[in-house]
Amino acid sequence: MPLPELDTALIVLAGIVLVAGLVRGFSGFGTGMIVMPVAAALYGPKAAIVIILIIDLLPVIPVTIPAVRIARWREVLPVVAGMAFLIPAGVAILKTGDPLVLRWLICVVVFAAVALLSSRWRYRGPRGMPVSFTVGGLAGLLGGIASIPGPPPILYWMASGLAPALVRANMMVLLFLSDIITAGNAWIAGLMTGQAIVLGAVAAPFYFAGLMGGWIMFPLASEKAYRQIAFTVIVLSTLYALPLFDGR
Repeated sequence: MPLPELDTALIVLAGIVLVAGLVRGFSGFGTGMIVMPVAAALYGPKAAIVIILIIDLLPVIPVTIPAVRIARWREVLPVVAGMAFLIPAGVAILKTGDPLVLRWLICVVVFAAVALLSSRWRYRGPRGMPVSFTVGGLAGLLGGIASIPGPPPILYWMASGLAPALVRANMMVLLFLSDIITAGNAWIAGLMTGQAIVLGAVAAPFYFAGLMGGWIMFPLASEKAYRQIAFTVIVLSTLYALPLFDGR
């Protein structure tokens, strides 16, 4: 499979995945919300989700292994079950949907997620298996459509009383498992094309470098500071990717 041409699109992709790696390394989330809008604008939503799956599987193993030991599995597993149930539906929407409509949907979902995550609103309702499964189902639907499974479980766990380190570990494990399930469904749906796989492979080293940098930076600042940085980067990348600015 030939390597992609070194053009402006590839340079932008490499830069955005490097930044996304930094954010994921120190915050535990953000890859899909940062990369998906930009990659979808550059290569289309179907290729974008494959790029994210490629960069976010093998490179995250070194930082996910420690999280496996810390994560609260009784909190994680019901959410994973819900995700696995609805990821196929999200992938089906991605496969059959209009690319321009999907791009607008992705940008709107990201903006809404940032607004909710940066607000003081937190889920205060009942917990337990049915609610966790529902949260996972919503995460799976968003993950299948746009590789953005993070916001529902983040909002759910932030109000759970878990320590920030446990929430971060839960998210690292959950997002890794989400990628595996989504990759399997994308493969079955025929979305794993050669061009998208090669683009992901080319971008992966940049993501890994950012991931390691973010992991090293994690002890150096407060959780609040990292969230503010993550939200700023997510909003800027989504603004850049708005279909409104096509042809700029």
